Amino acid sequence: MEQRKVKDTFLQKEIHSDTVYDYGIYSTTKHIGDILVALFLLILTAPVLLIFCTLIKLESKGPAFFLQERVGIHGKKFNVIKLRSMRNDAEKDGAQWAVKNDPRVTRIGTFIRKTRIDEIPQLINVLKGEMSLIGPRPERPIFTKKFSDEIPGFEKRLSVKPGLTGWAQVNGGYDITPYEKLLLDLYYIQRISFVLDMKILLKTIKVVFTGDGAR
Repeated sequence: MEQRKVKDTFLQKEIHSDTVYDYGIYSTTKHIGDILVALFLLILTAPVLLIFCTLIKLESKGPAFFLQERVGIHGKKFNVIKLRSMRNDAEKDGAQWAVKNDPRVTRIGTFIRKTRIDEIPQLINVLKGEMSLIGPRPERPIFTKKFSDEIPGFEKRLSVKPGLTGWAQVNGGYDITPYEKLLLDLYYIQRISFVLDMKILLKTIKVVFTGDGAR
């Protein structure tokens, strides 16, 4: 109970704060680093993408790649690019929140979600300047609105570029609530630095090899 009270106090302080964070030269450095690293990783992982594009097509009908609208910095919408991990008709009944052991996920999809291989095409979003390598994960518009209505201050996550991985992803991933995600993202936004980004990167590598938090 005491821990929740501390979290609530921190969150309320951040929600009502008018602080505008200035990351100085690191903002420019991070952008350049994003481009260089994303280009290198895209070239390095091209054979992996080709293999799994083929496997996805062989296992189920539909395209190998999947475009989904997300909300980026300052509320700007863009299409995130992923390898398709679900059946082609996964959302015939409308947008749904992914759950553990989701029956819509294919066999190949289970593997690429656990290893985060499905996220590799988002390096293209990084090259386009829509995302960063590290930052709050972008939500779909319908969920951004829902969580913003339910949790005051949720939209503060949009004050920085969304990322391929983030502080919330390496501290719970899909298994945390939107409230906890906001708390962790605000922690990151407050403390953006090279050291914190490197810490997230190392934790991400661990997540990739262990599959922690995957759905």
